[in-house]
Amino acid sequence: MITRKNVLTFTGSARTDIFDVTPRAQDFVRGSGISEGHFVVFVPGSTAAVTTIEYESGVVEDLAEAIERLIPSEIPYKHNLRWGDGNGYAHVRAAFLKPSLTFPVWDGKIILGTWQQIVLIDFDNRPRQRTLIFHLMGE
Repeated sequence: MITRKNVLTFTGSARTDIFDVTPRAQDFVRGSGISEGHFVVFVPGSTAAVTTIEYESGVVEDLAEAIERLIPSEIPYKHNLRWGDGNGYAHVRAAFLKPSLTFPVWDGKIILGTWQQIVLIDFDNRPRQRTLIFHLMGE
């Protein structure tokens, strides 16, 4: 088994930033020399997550608005009372969406649906530099 890894950085502005990482992921896999295996994308941290969505401006806005409705940023959170940093909502959002995803790789490509892209979501309430880890295993 062969493994490859890559570390990328993204800078968020504050609140809910959604980045399409699909082109960089596909380029990484295509250039890896691995044709069959598993591709993992992981974001370290407790206020960011990864998921898939059709990366189209309307759907991206819909997702951000739905997340705000489900886990509002402006309600009291015990985390905020304890730490005073105001990002309790970001921790809860990230816990619901999760920090990693795994995809099959066939013929040197990540298998995704026609309108499915991989996205990094930064929920924090201040600009942050995010690390995103790609890990590929296969042959």
